[in-house]
Amino acid sequence: MPDRQTAPRIVLVTGASQGIGAATARAFARAGDAVVLAARDAGKLQAVIDGLGGEGDCVGVPTDVTDPASVEALFARIREMHGRLDVVFNNAGTNVAPMLPGDVSWEDWRKVVSVNLDGAFLVASAAFRLMRAQSPQGGRIINNGSISAYVPRYGSIPYTASKHAITGLTKSLSLDGRAFDIACGQIDIGNAASDMTAKMTGGVPQADGRLAPEPRIDVEHVARAVVQMADLPLDVNVQFMTIMATKMPYIGRG
Repeated sequence: MPDRQTAPRIVLVTGASQGIGAATARAFARAGDAVVLAARDAGKLQAVIDGLGGEGDCVGVPTDVTDPASVEALFARIREMHGRLDVVFNNAGTNVAPMLPGDVSWEDWRKVVSVNLDGAFLVASAAFRLMRAQSPQGGRIINNGSISAYVPRYGSIPYTASKHAITGLTKSLSLDGRAFDIACGQIDIGNAASDMTAKMTGGVPQADGRLAPEPRIDVEHVARAVVQMADLPLDVNVQFMTIMATKMPYIGRG
């Protein structure tokens, strides 16, 4: 993987049109990396790039991570533009309103799992193929897990199941990538301030049935942590990192 002081790293961020993804794409760009931003909404992607005011080498590629053809088109564009890929932040994700398992529709289940798990697999698989084939070989994949990869929230079965599965994806990529200098780690985030967590300030369901507000953290802290993971040489890996609001109900949740 090139040193950004001698050549810019090529970085892909999915779910880059808002929230954690947008903040992380900006952080990589400001650090001197060439960043490919992927998300479904072309207008929102361009707004993120415009917000950098010309700082950084960035391009937005509208992508639906649940569509294999769309993901393949994304990676064809990366090969065309850069010929290689050094870092992936596999970040695209979604959720549905809290509900008990018996009330979750098949459509809601597929909505969450198709983005959070199928999409993460499609991106990781395509990145693995490119990193294995390129010269010099190797790269780093960072998956966005969640504290829900360890402890569920009330009424969150689709999201929790998908994030537990991301941990398995991360471990398998770490093992299978060793022979090709492909490192894989996971960042598990608790209550980053974004559209997905906006309701937390007004109260969200707790394990005992209460509604209670929860503290959130600035997404810039998450973005810096992802860049820190990516800055390590490929013979060093942060396998799992948890970054969270200090006073949120996680340790001792329930």
